[in-house]
Amino acid sequence: MRFELYRDAGGQWRWRLRVQNGNVVADSAEGYARREDCEHGIALVKQSAAAPTVDMTTRIA
Repeated sequence: MRFELYRDAGGQWRWRLRVQNGNVVADSAEGYARREDCEHGIALVKQSAAAPTVDMTTRIA
């Protein structure tokens, strides 16, 4: 698994998370004007990776 940092066609910075079989399992969903902001987005995803899984089908509305 790896994060790929790249520029889109409009020159914005973006990231995507690619797994070993080549599939993209997550992406930035928005472009960043500054590379540093894009790298910060990657850091936030890495930090949040330990988040718990919540089964929303068992919740009472």
